[in-house]
Amino acid sequence: MKRPLLKEIGIRDVDFGENVSIMKPVNLYGCKIGNNCFIGPFVEIQKGVIIGDRCRIQTHAFICELVTIGNDCFISHGVKFVNDLFCNGGPAMGDKSLWKQTVIGSNVSIGTNATILPVKIVDNVVIGAGAVVTKDIIEPGTYVGNPARRI
Repeated sequence: MKRPLLKEIGIRDVDFGENVSIMKPVNLYGCKIGNNCFIGPFVEIQKGVIIGDRCRIQTHAFICELVTIGNDCFISHGVKFVNDLFCNGGPAMGDKSLWKQTVIGSNVSIGTNATILPVKIVDNVVIGAGAVVTKDIIEPGTYVGNPARRI
């Protein structure tokens, strides 16, 4: 019987602020998490991600490389960030030069199962559950739907 190659990440090379709470299991590696943050179980936060102060990241969220999140943000259950737009018709397959950055302002709440493509979102925004953000959000407000629109 062949055995698979098992790799474990867990928590590695993370720059933690003060008073951070983590509910295991998680995969956190090469990222920075600010003061007074909560990270729920089954969350993955990848290399180079920056999370501001007083943020709450709920279960099953996936925050990929090239994402920056401001202060006082709420990332709900199952939120997914995307950095590869498949601009060549498929995945970049390790060509990080094709990946794009996402910047989330402060006081932003992102609802359950929302998908955030590489965009910039200003401060004081609410993204509804299940929304798909495909374009920059340049005005505070509430955004819902696929593609997300201001209501």
